[in-house]
Amino acid sequence: MSVNTAKEEAQAIIEEFSFFDDWEDRYQLLIDQGRKLADFPPQYRDDDHRLRGCQSVVYFASERQDDDKIIFLAESDAAIVQGLVALLLRVYSGRDAREIRETEADFLSAIGLDSHLSATRKNGLASMLGAIKAAAH
Repeated sequence: MSVNTAKEEAQAIIEEFSFFDDWEDRYQLLIDQGRKLADFPPQYRDDDHRLRGCQSVVYFASERQDDDKIIFLAESDAAIVQGLVALLLRVYSGRDAREIRETEADFLSAIGLDSHLSATRKNGLASMLGAIKAAAH
């Protein structure tokens, strides 16, 4: 079984969201994505791993594996933000640094999130993306 590239995973997300015209349904899909996330390791649930710039509480950690892949771990106390976290982890976690740096997050605007998120959620999303990209440098 082949593993999708980051760009292929982003395209899959676009296709999943394109099935829904109604934003209530899209929000539900986002929340469902967040519910599928693996449990966040308690050792990272501290102030050093709390992302700044997010209205809700978001913990974020990265682990570099021996094969140079970077695993991202994150959780939020808000259902929609947890869904955003899930989408970002689907695209970026488990990739090597080069692929992470080269993959733009344009899938988020392609599914319409840029026009359906509050300013504070957009800031939090930018903080998460910044942390992901920083871990890849």
